[in-house]
Amino acid sequence: MTILYYIVAAVLGAVVALGCYIAVRKIMLKGQKDEILEKALLEAEKIKQEKIFQAKEKFLQLKSEHEQYINEKNSQIHETENRLRQKENSLNQQNSELGRKQKENDAIRENLKKQVEIVTKKSEEYDRLRAQAIEQIENIAGMSAAEAKNQLMENMKAEARSQAQSYINDVMDEARLTAGKEAKRIVINTIQRTASETAIENAVTVFNIESDEIKGRIIGREGRNIRALEAATGVEIVVDDTPEAILLSAFDPVRREVARLALHQLVVDGRIHPARIEEVVAKVQKQLEDEIMETGKRTCIDLGIHGMHIELVKLIGRMKYRSSYGQNLLQHSREVANICATMASELGLNPKVAKRAGLLHDIGKVSDEDPELPHAILGMKLAEKYKEKPEVCNAIGAHHEEIDMTSIISPLVMVGDAISGARPGARREVIESYIKRLQDMENIAKSYPGVTKTYAIQAGRELRVIVGADQVSDKDAEALSGDIAKKIQEEMVYPGQVKITVIRETRSVAYAK
Repeated sequence: MTILYYIVAAVLGAVVALGCYIAVRKIMLKGQKDEILEKALLEAEKIKQEKIFQAKEKFLQLKSEHEQYINEKNSQIHETENRLRQKENSLNQQNSELGRKQKENDAIRENLKKQVEIVTKKSEEYDRLRAQAIEQIENIAGMSAAEAKNQLMENMKAEARSQAQSYINDVMDEARLTAGKEAKRIVINTIQRTASETAIENAVTVFNIESDEIKGRIIGREGRNIRALEAATGVEIVVDDTPEAILLSAFDPVRREVARLALHQLVVDGRIHPARIEEVVAKVQKQLEDEIMETGKRTCIDLGIHGMHIELVKLIGRMKYRSSYGQNLLQHSREVANICATMASELGLNPKVAKRAGLLHDIGKVSDEDPELPHAILGMKLAEKYKEKPEVCNAIGAHHEEIDMTSIISPLVMVGDAISGARPGARREVIESYIKRLQDMENIAKSYPGVTKTYAIQAGRELRVIVGADQVSDKDAEALSGDIAKKIQEEMVYPGQVKITVIRETRSVAYAK
């Protein structure tokens, strides 16, 4: 019983202790909850105040920006109103001015109308009085006004005709006296003011070498290098006992120059064999074409000639390697250009056009187109083809009087050509006829089908004809040499005899890759 009592008491004590703990715990939790709630309310109030303050600041900022925007718009509106007001005032002033001018114009118009009426009345009165005066004169003179007018005109015509004829006779007499003197003065002044560099070219070029060993290498085994070089250039290479010299013989200066430059490069390089010779000759020909173009450009610049077609510039450069009756064609053309420009200045004409025509007057001599035409006509066609002025074209075509002269520049070019060619020692007719004979000989051979190249060598005593192996057979080559020889014999005049050599070469080329 006592134990049970203790147990019950312990249980009751535990229950009471638990209840007390729970009560005390509730009290403590309630106090903490009130404290947390109070802190939260204080924090919320603080945040609320901050947000209200930020909202007020943002509102004030937006209000300020809006007021600034409104002020700017108002100022713009005021400026626009001021401009419109000024324009309105200006338009009002213009309207007033126009109204005033309109009134003035109306007054002037009325005044002119009145004056026209007065003039009309006076004109009618004048016509009436004039008619009366004419009628009285006709009654007194016994003839009508038309008859008197015709008689007066006939008298005046006769008198004017007589005076004009007298004046013409006086002018003609004076012109006969002064024209010859003036022409001589202009020509003499032109000749004195034009410097001449006369150079007579021949048909041989001397190539200097250092030793006979190099001469042997140039000849090659059994002369194959010489043959290859002659076939590639068309120049006869003469190797004789002359020490340290080889002669290059050809009537064409371009061929001689190609052979000379090719030999120089081969000797410097040291590799001399047929394949290398053909390669060097092709390269030198290309270099010479570039040099010809550069010579033409430099000539045009020296003479102050601009805007010329590039093909004409190339033809001018080729003149350096051509001769006219032994006279260098480029020097001759430059001299004619300067002479024409001087005479044109003396006569009050355009010196630039005259200089251009003088420079181009012999371009037909260096062109390969249509060799059957006279060089003056061919040069004129080339100038027309490359858009030269009509007066320049006519001067080129008429400088040998093969066409009519239609420009005042044409006789200047003809006279300039004659002055340049007539200088003592300027030309040699023998060389020109010799070169023309060789050219004709080559052209005859070129006229046959299958012929690729022709070279007149040994001063015209031998003609070498190279034919295509795919077009001409060995049998045809034999017949071709006979045909060419027969045609040359029939059409040409030459001393001695001409040897015709037809060369047919077959090449087989393959590449290892």
